[in-house]
Amino acid sequence: MTKEQPRWLEVLKVALPLCLSYIPIGLACGVLLHAAGFNTILTGLASMLVFSGGAQFLIASMLTANAPMHTILFMLFFLELRYALLGSSLSQYVQGTSKKFIYFFAISLNDENYAVNYLKFATDKEWSPNDAMMVEHYSLLSWTVANVIGSLVGGMLPKINLEIVDFALTSLFLYMIVMQIRNKLTILISAFSAVLAVIFMCLLKSTMGLVVATIIASLTGFAIENYLRKHGREKGFLLKNIKPNKQ
Repeated sequence: MTKEQPRWLEVLKVALPLCLSYIPIGLACGVLLHAAGFNTILTGLASMLVFSGGAQFLIASMLTANAPMHTILFMLFFLELRYALLGSSLSQYVQGTSKKFIYFFAISLNDENYAVNYLKFATDKEWSPNDAMMVEHYSLLSWTVANVIGSLVGGMLPKINLEIVDFALTSLFLYMIVMQIRNKLTILISAFSAVLAVIFMCLLKSTMGLVVATIIASLTGFAIENYLRKHGREKGFLLKNIKPNKQ
């Protein structure tokens, strides 16, 4: 008979591919945060308290652009608002747990460990809330360590041209947009948001224009989608799913 492995090790094997994937982007994030003025301790704290690659790249970019703190907070709020939807879809699997558990589970949630846990909950009857919490903490540990090492590496490198921060953030958000494209409405609202951002940045002469553009574009997209669905046009031109052509 083979000796049964401890549960923490079984869960680690599930989380290991995710943890390894965090290393390169976590190192880059740590280097950029150092270039933006974060020391190693602050980088580690940001990694644990924010735990979002997109949010941390956004912080680095907006700090280098001398954006006011309230603008940064507004942008982070709208960027991270999606976790309310992700968390709600997992709520059915963590029913019966304590409020303390829910709190720590919620603050450790991100896109990748959500995907791992949702798949395990849906396909593995033995997958428990404690297992899901371990996946989140393994991924948080991996991300934080990668960020801290990246910060230390950044301190040993020659002075970094901060223009790379803007390039990294732009690339990251272009990737996020492409991954979220499901229909033509998504493309339309993305283009509309870009135009609004340019207009309001010129009018307000500050990064607060990005917040205004984000709110208007989000509400517009929601209103259009809600109208089309209420009138039974889910398979119409704008909401029809974009699928790759079969070879």
